[in-house]
Amino acid sequence: MEIKDLSLPNLDENQFNVTTSEDLVAPKSTHKPRILLLYGSLRKRSFSKLVIEESARLLVKMGAEVRIFDPQGLPLPDAEDPTHPKVAELRDLVIWSEGQVWCSPERHGSMTGIMKAQIDWIPLSMGAVRPTQGKTLAVMQVCGGSQSFNVVNQLRVLGRWMRMVTIPNQSSVAKAFLEFDDNDRMKPSGYYNRIVDVMEELVKFTLLTRDNSDFLVDRYSERVESAEQLMQRVNQKEG
Repeated sequence: MEIKDLSLPNLDENQFNVTTSEDLVAPKSTHKPRILLLYGSLRKRSFSKLVIEESARLLVKMGAEVRIFDPQGLPLPDAEDPTHPKVAELRDLVIWSEGQVWCSPERHGSMTGIMKAQIDWIPLSMGAVRPTQGKTLAVMQVCGGSQSFNVVNQLRVLGRWMRMVTIPNQSSVAKAFLEFDDNDRMKPSGYYNRIVDVMEELVKFTLLTRDNSDFLVDRYSERVESAEQLMQRVNQKEG
């Protein structure tokens, strides 16, 4: 079917961009991909933490620089000011990162409060800085029983809400207590292989997108809004 009328009368032509492949820049960054890893349990033997540690080892082997945030001592959201040392530490790590890994146990069919608290302390914007926008994300979960995907599905919703590029692959480790040896290292298994897949994909997506993240999340609606705000300020000054 041919579209006869191609006019767009409601469009602000000044803020509309026709995107071409030339707008994408070739990779410029030469430093190692910077990956932040978050886990969702404070148990002494936390399987989400053990999965995160295995993931960190893999990421280092794949050439990434990693940081693992320890949520011990992080206050509940809004219970303290953002200047609280643990909150400041988390936010600094988020800004430092180019990609992230989130792993939570499933508790009552959902992610843990520890996991959600960490994400809730990360704002969508901090002045002119958007800490998570355009950064890559891998989501994983550990289960005490049979395999479930409740948590990874919820984490995907949060990743989208935080304007992150959530990679297609994911990991859900069933009966996690059976997957680690006495040295807290993960045993060879299909679950382990899937985690290798997820970390490999995360590194690839991070390398592909990190130099173009601002371009990829640049939005027409926000450009229109910014132009209107600028015009209002100009008119106020002239008035």
